[in-house]
Amino acid sequence: MAVPDDAVQGPAHLVLSASVARRYYLDGRTKIEIAEEFRLSRFKVARLLDDARASGLVRIEIGHPGVVDVELSGRLMEALGLKHCIVTDTPDDDPTALREHLAAASADLLSELVTADDVLGLSWSRAVSAMATKLRRLAPAPVVQLTGALARSVLDNSSIELVREVARISGGPAYFYYAPMAVPDATTARALRSQPEVARTFSLIGSVTIAVAGVGAWAPELSTLYDAATEAERVDLTRRGVAAEVSGVLLDAAGETVTAPLTERMIGINAAQMRAVPEVIGIAYGLGKADAVLAAVRGGLVDSLVTHSTLATRLIGAASGAA
Repeated sequence: MAVPDDAVQGPAHLVLSASVARRYYLDGRTKIEIAEEFRLSRFKVARLLDDARASGLVRIEIGHPGVVDVELSGRLMEALGLKHCIVTDTPDDDPTALREHLAAASADLLSELVTADDVLGLSWSRAVSAMATKLRRLAPAPVVQLTGALARSVLDNSSIELVREVARISGGPAYFYYAPMAVPDATTARALRSQPEVARTFSLIGSVTIAVAGVGAWAPELSTLYDAATEAERVDLTRRGVAAEVSGVLLDAAGETVTAPLTERMIGINAAQMRAVPEVIGIAYGLGKADAVLAAVRGGLVDSLVTHSTLATRLIGAASGAA
């Protein structure tokens, strides 16, 4: 999605400015060549270069004093073909602190990208919930709940609270429903989906233009859905080749959707609906999620990514090896 020239200059603008500056100052590309590569006007390229110099982004080398690693962000964006990519230079030895840093970066990115013309969709995850606590401003866009509740402790916000809080910040309407992410059987799931409140929210999924979701790997402590599933379901889905989970959608390593009895009792967005959203921002942390992130990108469920430097480096290496 194009960002207006007068939009807040957040992390996506920073990464784009650094990528354009790198092409011009280090690679010796012309402004016309850069404009064609990034699908920008020559005037926009010139303005980005001017901004890069004025802000101090371009000095002797391209750099930025903040926690965003602009070089690694640009490399990962190119390696995976992402729309936007923010990589934070954050130590990964403390998962809680790492999640907080990514939450702040995700909040900044969302504040930059969302306009009043957008419809924002939110899938519950610990990372997305943390992002909501860092959000300070947002254009007045409607906010739509994409998955049922899967809160596992009193410290976790439910899907409903997540949507309400983000809508309060944006000032836009909130569309939510009271239902768990997974119910005991498919019959109950079908009945819940037909309830007026659920059906109304589901009818708005097709209008979502930007969504935010966590990326989970099918392993203990790497996916809230995995942790909430029964042992029999975990074994069954592992045998079916599940490698990733995004908003309750199960994927194998190639990014293909995996259907199973568990998916029949889920209350939330499905794979086709998620792939139809113009931009899905995935938040991922932990080296154990590398294969899951690649599956989510390959499967078209994630278009943009917020992550940290060690995972980004591994993803670039994996993408290069597969090329």
